[in-house]
Amino acid sequence: MRWIRYSTPGNAPAYGLMHGDLIEPVDGDPFDGWKPTGRSLALTDVKIEVPVVPRTFYAAGLNYTAHVKEVGVALGMSLPTQPDMGYRATNALIAQGEDIIVPADATEAVQYEGELVVVIGRKAKHLREEDALSCVLGYTIGNDVSERTWQKSDRTFWRSKNTDTFKPMGPWIETEVDLDALRTEVRVNGEVKTQFRTNEMLFGIARYLSTMTRYLTLYPGDVVWMGTDGVSPNLVHGDLVEVSISGIGTLRNRVVREGQV
Repeated sequence: MRWIRYSTPGNAPAYGLMHGDLIEPVDGDPFDGWKPTGRSLALTDVKIEVPVVPRTFYAAGLNYTAHVKEVGVALGMSLPTQPDMGYRATNALIAQGEDIIVPADATEAVQYEGELVVVIGRKAKHLREEDALSCVLGYTIGNDVSERTWQKSDRTFWRSKNTDTFKPMGPWIETEVDLDALRTEVRVNGEVKTQFRTNEMLFGIARYLSTMTRYLTLYPGDVVWMGTDGVSPNLVHGDLVEVSISGIGTLRNRVVREGQV
């Protein structure tokens, strides 16, 4: 099942089920209950919205070995020994097709991070690792855009990770996913820059969810970004970044630097 959050002119965002290039609008949503309407819309006639605006936006930082070695070491970080969770800000979220706006005073070290995003479907607390995936509604794609100079110099990630538009997410939520079969590929202007097996994480999704719910409650609509592998080139004005995860889809966003036309 594939859930899309979309809007049409003059109407608030709504949910629907995707059937190829058609959307079946529903009354309700995948978190609180829904029923079919019997109507249909063409995907080309709607604006794709962020698939969910989360109550809490979680992000696993260093969760792939190559990324730790290439990026973490440069930032003074070492290979983690336990699943540590961070947070991101919802103000930074943008949808499929919207522009990543890089502030004029940012350095050249602005990079993508293609990530698998876990979407929570039910309230959960004290999950055992073997049962942890039972709280998951499905999966979508994120691009954790990062300004590395700010990331290294600031005491927090308030601007390096959370600047407006730095968190593209979408294009939809896929509920039927074989985690072990997933592959992540990132392209810049059509050229493949990064490829890795999505589920080859230091700590898997179930481990993270189990650890998290010892201390906090997960709620429907929360999202957990699972980190990235490898290292990316610096992005420049006009670059088109495409993050694809097999079985889910492709998230596309263009980079625009303030002050450039």
